[in-house]
Amino acid sequence: MDDLHSLNEAINKKAGRKLIPSIFVAIVILALVFGTVYLVPALFAGLLWIAVLLAIRELSHAYRAGGIDLPENILYLASTAIMLAAWYGRVTGLSVAMAVAIPNVLVYILFKTPKDFIRRSTSATFALFYIPFLAGFIVLLAHADNGPSRILTMVVLVSCNDTFAYLFGVLFGKHKLAPEVSPKKTWEGLIGSVIATTIGAALVFQYSLDKPFWVGACVGFATVFTSTAGDLIESAVKRDLSIKDMSTLLPGHGGILDRIDSVLFTGPAIWFALEFIKHFNL
Repeated sequence: MDDLHSLNEAINKKAGRKLIPSIFVAIVILALVFGTVYLVPALFAGLLWIAVLLAIRELSHAYRAGGIDLPENILYLASTAIMLAAWYGRVTGLSVAMAVAIPNVLVYILFKTPKDFIRRSTSATFALFYIPFLAGFIVLLAHADNGPSRILTMVVLVSCNDTFAYLFGVLFGKHKLAPEVSPKKTWEGLIGSVIATTIGAALVFQYSLDKPFWVGACVGFATVFTSTAGDLIESAVKRDLSIKDMSTLLPGHGGILDRIDSVLFTGPAIWFALEFIKHFNL
């Protein structure tokens, strides 16, 4: 038992997370995702909306810690409008809602106070683009005819990327990928992600989406970089604001935004890939 405890502590120290709580939370999240998307897709969209609002709250509080004070109420309202537009208006509704939301949010911020307007308005625009707009593509995936299969594909790809980057990084990681942004990430972890995500994507495309395995392999290879980029962007935000985690809401994961950072960048990539495949009948 002492040896197992020592091994677990060593893994926790190297990965920067508590392993057991992290696994438990991940299982609960996966159960909620698949339990809703397969039974009631609208309920899945509702859960995603809640996650978006929580992520907006986390980012707003992180901004405040960095000296950027934004009115959360208008961000909640704009995020809700963007998510509803994605559900009812598909990609056109999502685009138009974003185009309408940003000017209105900027005007609201201006009339609240013109002080530090550039800093506050760009921060608000980033928040809306980064969270509800990108999350809108996950809504589009879920609201398609084969929505559950599309969400399954996204989850498999992101999970393969995150899990095997973690494992390869813990077991073999020696060369830092981006030490000034995310010191825990390694080139060895990225190689593990590429191998696992390419294989996982080939399988899920073949057996869940009924598409050629080589198409899935290509998409999987591409999403390694979108997932990694999403994680690095959030790490850069936290480093710039001098915080470790967005919150402590999810044990072993940090906050909601810490958990969905990779998903936010990968959802649009998968949506585009599937639309491209559909258009060209691949």
